Amino acid sequence: MSSDPNSANRPYPLQRTRNIGIAAHIDAGKTTLTERILFYTGMIHKIGEVHDGAATTDHMEQERERGITITSAAVTCEWVQKPNEGITKLFEDEKQRVNIIDTPGHVDFTAEVERSLRVLDGAVVVFCGVAGVQPQTETVWRQANKYNVPRIVFVNKMDRTGADFNHVLNDVREKLGATAAAVLIPIGAEDQLRGQIDVVNQKAVIYSDDDKYGSTFTVEELDGELKLEAEAAREELLEVVADLDDEIAEKFLMEEEITNADLKSAIRRLTIANQFIPVSGGSAFKNKGVQFLVDAVIDYLPSPVDIEAAQGQKADDEDAVVLAPADDNEKFCSLAFKLWADKFVGKLVFFRVYSGTVSKGDMVYNPRTRKQERVSRLIQMQADKHIEIETCYAGDIAAFVGIKNVTTGDTLCTKKFDILLEPPTFPEPVIAMAVEPRTKADQDKMANGLARLQEEDPTFVVKTDQDTGQCIIAGMGELHLEVIVDRLKREFKVEANTGKPQIAYRETISSAADGLGVLKKQTGGSGQYAKVNLAVRPNERGKGLTIENKVVGGAIPKEFINAVFKGIEDSTTNGVIAGYPVVDIHVEIVDGDAHDVDSNENAFRMATIFAMRDALEKGSSLLLEPVMDVEVTTPDEYQGDILGDLNRRRGQIAGMESKGAACTLKATVPLAEMFGYMTALRTVSSGRASFTMEPASFEPVPQAIVDQKFGESM
Repeated sequence: MSSDPNSANRPYPLQRTRNIGIAAHIDAGKTTLTERILFYTGMIHKIGEVHDGAATTDHMEQERERGITITSAAVTCEWVQKPNEGITKLFEDEKQRVNIIDTPGHVDFTAEVERSLRVLDGAVVVFCGVAGVQPQTETVWRQANKYNVPRIVFVNKMDRTGADFNHVLNDVREKLGATAAAVLIPIGAEDQLRGQIDVVNQKAVIYSDDDKYGSTFTVEELDGELKLEAEAAREELLEVVADLDDEIAEKFLMEEEITNADLKSAIRRLTIANQFIPVSGGSAFKNKGVQFLVDAVIDYLPSPVDIEAAQGQKADDEDAVVLAPADDNEKFCSLAFKLWADKFVGKLVFFRVYSGTVSKGDMVYNPRTRKQERVSRLIQMQADKHIEIETCYAGDIAAFVGIKNVTTGDTLCTKKFDILLEPPTFPEPVIAMAVEPRTKADQDKMANGLARLQEEDPTFVVKTDQDTGQCIIAGMGELHLEVIVDRLKREFKVEANTGKPQIAYRETISSAADGLGVLKKQTGGSGQYAKVNLAVRPNERGKGLTIENKVVGGAIPKEFINAVFKGIEDSTTNGVIAGYPVVDIHVEIVDGDAHDVDSNENAFRMATIFAMRDALEKGSSLLLEPVMDVEVTTPDEYQGDILGDLNRRRGQIAGMESKGAACTLKATVPLAEMFGYMTALRTVSSGRASFTMEPASFEPVPQAIVDQKFGESM
């Protein structure tokens, strides 16, 4: 086999391919940055703005109305590092393929970020030059750490009042624990923003203001204060790199010349190894700093061959490690990371190819379902536009049309390749609401629409409440469910009524208890008899349900032990306080009794349910509620009113931090108290404060609230 991983027909070699995500806190400027990159790479010829509802990657009606990104959008573009005198670039004059996924910043759509980072090789994390590190940025950072995604930082909005590049750089180091240093420093700030200092090359890049889109810039020599700032920044960059990279360290100690190419190569090695974060600053909206940021993406972020081969396991042996190297000549292996119902072509399955190639007419195998299917159409996505392609190569991101029985996280490969890739993981839904069709005619349409939406979104759950028969939808927040209902109406033409969102409460016990369950029925002929003794105690928070069999001497015959296990599991679906699922308990099966004729599996299952109910009632059951980490950013003058409001909502204040005239309040607040908080916050602060929240943990509900909501506790 050839050592070259590239197929002869491949349009771009693997070494010249970059798969990157643009990720950040809401409103940091991800979509605006993506729009500028598409413009400068020639993929679009007119810049669309988010506030006008005209951005390329915000193609859903809901995104354009709200001015936010809801679903991650994939786009592909080309970039050539153009030569500039006195500027060293590692891949000058080589045509590069850049696949970009623009991800949402709102915590309700965090699953979109999770699944995108799972399949990307690198990321550009965007920070607001005023706000710095915000809560959702920390979440994105943790997700990138989980999948070992190399990243570079772009400090955006340097044209805004109060923007401070050095403050954000220190935030990245302190709050995120990153080893970071500046490679492109903004020249000026606020309305004085003119360009960037290229720290490695010691040049000034000045963007033209008379050019509407900032397409032209000049590279100039540094002088005066800028020269001193640039020299100090290069010295700092060299020290950080020399501490981590042996080649630079050796040259540094031997006092040999370190060329710009040496330094850039070292930064590339360290960034790919996740040991270093290059930081750049500018303003996407004001068209300053984007071109050199794309150059930095090419210089420092990895191609598919620069990172370790994707690791999987054998379908029937989770201990056997299988590798899928980035090579067109290997067996085909890919991961389906997103499903999408497209109104023109039907069901799309977005996938990332890790090894081999796939063409129209090929058979693809799903190890989960153990079924094969023929590929009828392959599409390369440009936001909501489709480009038909014949073949998809290693390292590419594309979409299958019409493949059935696929869920998010499935491995799709050739049947001869025994591999199962690790799927992305998703958080549990934290908020639920009842939904019903307005007319009988809408019933089937609603069921089909919800099923399609649930297929697309792993954090959206549809279930039927066994007690009330209501259709319950659950998701990551109010906005998430609002968008789902809106999509039902527009895409599936279903008018639906919704009830107030219900909280996904849980129940547990606070003290150990024994439970006895006896089923004894005699109705002539064979009867029903079973006796079960259980010992139940609280488990560690987050541990879930654990069961241990401690029966000795055959008190419960072996053939009925499984029925006891089933009875325990069944009884945890409904607690004794308000019928919510029971979590975090340890159950020991201690003793029991059976009858030779009258005992059967069903009798033992029912006796176990009685025993569990007995133990839960004796064990001081507790109701648990989801508690959120809330961060409010407000002008100082509203701080007192907002603190008072959070206290009224049973909030625990965790900290306060002042940044200039703004104050950031951190608190943990029960989700039940956060409905309609945005409206209340805007009222209190005259529309000047904003907040974000994300799930933190489940905590006990105060007894007074339990009594008020559910009557006297049992």
